[in-house]
Order: sequence, then structure tokens, then C-alpha cells
Amino acid sequence: MRDFPSCFSENGVQISETTHGSSRNGQNMSACVYQIHMGRGESRMITITWSKNMMGQGFMIEIEDGTKHCLSKVEIKPWLFSKRKGSKNLDVEEATKVDIFWDLSTAKIGPGPEPLKSYYVAVVFDMKMVLLVGDMRKEAYKKTGARPPHSNATYIGKREHVSGKKVYSTRTQFCNNGRIHDISIECDTVRIKDPYLEICIDKKRVMLVKSLAWKFRGNQTILVDGFPLEVFWDVHSWLFGSPITTNAVFMFQSYAHVDKSFPWSSCSSSFRESQLQALGFSLVLYACKE
Repeated sequence: MRDFPSCFSENGVQISETTHGSSRNGQNMSACVYQIHMGRGESRMITITWSKNMMGQGFMIEIEDGTKHCLSKVEIKPWLFSKRKGSKNLDVEEATKVDIFWDLSTAKIGPGPEPLKSYYVAVVFDMKMVLLVGDMRKEAYKKTGARPPHSNATYIGKREHVSGKKVYSTRTQFCNNGRIHDISIECDTVRIKDPYLEICIDKKRVMLVKSLAWKFRGNQTILVDGFPLEVFWDVHSWLFGSPITTNAVFMFQSYAHVDKSFPWSSCSSSFRESQLQALGFSLVLYACKE
């Protein structure tokens, strides 16, 4: 099995549990990481962290350079009665400015921290739309007056905190512009003699780990949309620590360049690892028990 912590660092997305905090009040924090192209061969990382509490929904945008050094950030705190749209200007570097526009005034909100539809968050640099999140694309271009970029932003990672009694759920896509999947993780380590781990995608079981007391850490390759997806899990703290104060960690790692026609499911794990070279999208879930 590959070293579990190293898998988090290989994909270029900084994974920091303490930075984003853990919640005991349900699923209320999600950080989505994008790589944007600024022109002249320069790229930057943008993280949009969605949060939700009793006062409403908010988000924070952080812009980082290639060394994960934060160049600039802005936080739009949760609101209840104020207007849920606006704009801000950010100084990212010397002589470099970006404009942030957002409109969540008609956003449809689900149980998670991210809006479901009828919203946009736009990042504009040099009058080009370097990042556009949400489904209100026409409204965003009309409001900002920006032009389409030479190269689209790439969605490369997501970090999310989920909580529950034995079932933990989220929604995500495993590649840029891919379809959105519903993920459900069921893991009961308290009330049964032989704990197990079950993962379903779109209500279909794709993985079952029995004898979890012996297999509390591991990885397995599954197929989603015909492509290989590596799943890592670490539930050691739930089994041998304090499940109320510690998190289990799950990671779903896709790959950027694979041969879809190749029979991946019949290959050994060592062969699959040698063939899957370019890392694509990573979803990391920190799961805490209520």
C-alpha cells in the first residue's frame, strides 16, 4: 500500500485540517481548489472556502503562488439580512489586481456549505474571466464585462468536513467539467462486533471493506465513469482513539491521463500505480462522529 500521508502532498493541494477546522454541527465547511492562468505563462492557485452557520452562508477566497504562499485573500462573512451580491478589488502582487464578483441572491442552498445552483462567483484579471464558479454564466459575463480567458481554470481539489452518526455524504466531480456524483460513506465502528466500511457512488456500492479492525488504513482502485479512481481511508482514530474528538480521513484521487479502454480492474495494484502517472483531482474528506 502507498504511504497514506504522501498521497495528500503529491497532488499539489495543501491539506491542512487545522486550517479549516472541524465542525460538530453538521456539514458546514468546504474548500475548493482551482488552478488559474494569469497570462505570460503564469499560474496561481485559488481556494474558495464555503462556510455556513446559523447566520447564513459565506465564503473566503485565497490566492496563492506556486509555493503555496498566500498572496491575497478576502472573506465574505455569513449574512442573514444583507444583500448577497457585490464585488471587491484585490491587490495580489505589485501592479497586479484582480476583481471578485459574486451573486448569491437567488442561490438554492442544500444541506452542505456550497450553493447548489442559481449563483456565480467570478474572478477577473486584466478584463479576462480567469475563474467562474456557478451556473449563472451569462449574468456573470454581463455584470463583469470580462472576456473569456485564453485558458480555462482547472478544478484540482476539494477538502471538506462532514459529520454524522455512521453515514457521511457529499457531492463532487472527479475531473474538470465532469458530471457530479453523490458519494456516501457508511462506517459503524461502535455498535457492531465486526466494523466495516462501505462506499457508494450514486447509490451504487463500489467498495466494501470487512474486518476493519485489521484494515483500518488502506487503498483500493475503483472505476467511475470508466476511469480508475484510487480510494484511501484511515479510520484508526475511530477504532483505537476517541471517535468523538478525532476525525477519520478519506481521499479520492483521480488521474489526469489514463487509457479508458484498458482493463484496469483486472490489473494488479502495483501495475496500476506504475501506469497512473499524472495526478488529476483529489477529494479529501475529514469525517467526524456526532
